[in-house]
Amino acid sequence: MLSTLVVEVAGGLRGGGQRLAVAESCTGGLVSKLLTDLAGSSAWFDSGLVTYSNTAKQALLGVSAQTIERYGAVSAPVVLEMAAGMLARSPAHWVLAISGVAGPDGGTAEKPVGTVWIGFAGVNMGASASQFQFRGGRDDVRRAAAGSAFRGLLQLWGKKGA
Repeated sequence: MLSTLVVEVAGGLRGGGQRLAVAESCTGGLVSKLLTDLAGSSAWFDSGLVTYSNTAKQALLGVSAQTIERYGAVSAPVVLEMAAGMLARSPAHWVLAISGVAGPDGGTAEKPVGTVWIGFAGVNMGASASQFQFRGGRDDVRRAAAGSAFRGLLQLWGKKGA
């Protein structure tokens, strides 16, 4: 299923002559790995950063320490800043950013394990973010987040998605 979504994302990018960059946290590089598993991805995939720590989010993407302190790393404001920061630091046309609690530890009453925020930004559009609550173990949460990120891109482009 994820490979089908990647093929659709690749087709959308290739068809528009555009490139994608990724800023990941809880997925730990899985999104970038899935995208680059597809032969020829260098034609449409620009770059990916795994900014797992708050320090990395600040240093590499320009996320504000105040935003992290006020909202926490797993929040709409943080993924929006991650997406905007990646867009500003790459020649990509589209960016997706992911931050969440993959588990099995780290959850709170407010942000239980499985809570994930996905943000999107594009050169000719504003930024948007959506919250998800996934079930299962760590790998299940990561894979579900990747799939939701791919579907989110396809929806932004007006495509259905698998």
